[in-house]
Amino acid sequence: MKQLPTILILFICLSGCTSIPFQKTSYVPMDFVDPWTIVRQFRNNSPENFQLVNTIVFQYSWNKFSGIGYIKGNIREKTFTVVCINPIGIKLFELSGNKYKVDSHFVLEQFSKKGDFAKAVGDDIRQIYFDTVPSSGAKIKKKKFQIVFTEPLETGIVEYIFAGPGGYLVEKNYYEEGILNWKVSYYEYQQKNEKIYPAGIILKNYKYGYTLTIKLKEIQV
Repeated sequence: MKQLPTILILFICLSGCTSIPFQKTSYVPMDFVDPWTIVRQFRNNSPENFQLVNTIVFQYSWNKFSGIGYIKGNIREKTFTVVCINPIGIKLFELSGNKYKVDSHFVLEQFSKKGDFAKAVGDDIRQIYFDTVPSSGAKIKKKKFQIVFTEPLETGIVEYIFAGPGGYLVEKNYYEEGILNWKVSYYEYQQKNEKIYPAGIILKNYKYGYTLTIKLKEIQV
């Protein structure tokens, strides 16, 4: 595996930080909720464009490191720009991309020497912020406290789980050959200008063994 060492080197350069706790979703009965109404409402309430400032905690094995990230994205076009600095304000990287590629505008030399760093960051951004609702052809499984949508994605299956009082997306999971590859969990949605934003996000990459925890600090509109 070539990408992970590069990411690990990046966050070793950042100062340590305790984990960020998020409030668990309060589950409510979903038996009588129409699945596609939930999807439509979530899509309509989600921003098409966003500019966010986040704190970021990366954990690999027993190592835990933190940074500050700014991300600007367009959901419809699937484009993004991301900048990350360490706690004392030194820029570590600046990238932009779309659903097909990622362009490096600035990456510290020691980060770019090993693996495709830009692709690793771009993949995480796409998994977290883009494609957060299922297509019209998705299969539906209704549970007492959840509505689960599944559909093919690349060489595997992606699963969308909607739950809670607002019927928001709480999990997005990707499986290959029945094995969970990565998982994104969304917490503590908040509203600004009639749009909703998760205040807490946790990405767990089981394939490469790392966790990325994102805490929303500021919504810029």
